[in-house]
Amino acid sequence: MKQFLLKYKKAIIITIGITVLNLYFGFDARFTIINLLWLLI
Repeated sequence: MKQFLLKYKKAIIITIGITVLNLYFGFDARFTIINLLWLLI
């Protein structure tokens, strides 16, 4: 489990950040899709 967290730490932090921002500013599908694409790059 620890190795998984270390390997995907950046992706997990970004995903949590996107979720928090969506809750704070209201859900925006376009914003979410753009940020998820950043994870794949």
